[in-house]
Amino acid sequence: MAHFLVVDDSSVVRKVVRRICEDLDFTVSEAEDGETALTLCRDSMPDAILVDATMPMMDGIDFVKALRRLEGGMRPKILFCMTEYNPAVVGRAVRAGADDHVLKPFDRSVIEAKLQEVGLL
Repeated sequence: MAHFLVVDDSSVVRKVVRRICEDLDFTVSEAEDGETALTLCRDSMPDAILVDATMPMMDGIDFVKALRRLEGGMRPKILFCMTEYNPAVVGRAVRAGADDHVLKPFDRSVIEAKLQEVGLL
C-alpha cells in the first residue's frame, strides 16, 4: 500500500485529504508543519506528499528543498498546495522539486486526477 503524507497547518485540510487518500487505498500520515514532516520523512519516506505553501516554522518551498536533499528524498511525488494561483510561486515550487500543484479548495476528483498525472494511480 502506498504512503501519502499531508503537510498543512489546517487540521480541516489534513482531515479532508486523509479521507480522500484513504478512499484511494493510501496509508496516510499527517504533519502540521514542514519540520515535523521532515522528521516523518526521515523515519519513513512516503510515496506522495501534499504540502501547503504557507505554514509556520517552514514554508512549503523550504520543505520541498529540504526533502529533496534527504536520502531517498527524490522519490516522493509532491503536490504543492496553494489558496490562489500565482505563477511565480508555482515556478519556485517546481524549481525546488515539486511535481505539480493544486489549488484550495479541492475535492476528491482533483486529488485523484493529480495522483494519476504523477503516476501514483
